[in-house]
Amino acid sequence: MGALQASGHDAVLVTADSQLEGALAGADVLIVDLTSDALARIELVRTALSAASPRTLAFFSHVEGDVRDAARQAGFDLVVPRSRMARVGAMFTQRFLPPAH
Repeated sequence: MGALQASGHDAVLVTADSQLEGALAGADVLIVDLTSDALARIELVRTALSAASPRTLAFFSHVEGDVRDAARQAGFDLVVPRSRMARVGAMFTQRFLPPAH
């Protein structure tokens, strides 16, 4: 989030499921941490995305191939291991976002 904010983008951290729908209303990109409660989060996002259409980027624990597969099947635009997200996550996000105002 820090890299996004530093480059002029608004970034909101959603920590509760009840915040998701409101956060999606004006979102250009949704970044989802699938390292805990992954299958529940995937379903929640899949359902919430029917009313909104931001680009989606998810990251998962590299040992959980089933989580990666479930996220891809749910329609996430990009699904990457957490370690890769830590290294180049800002680049992935920048690919999805329009230039900051």
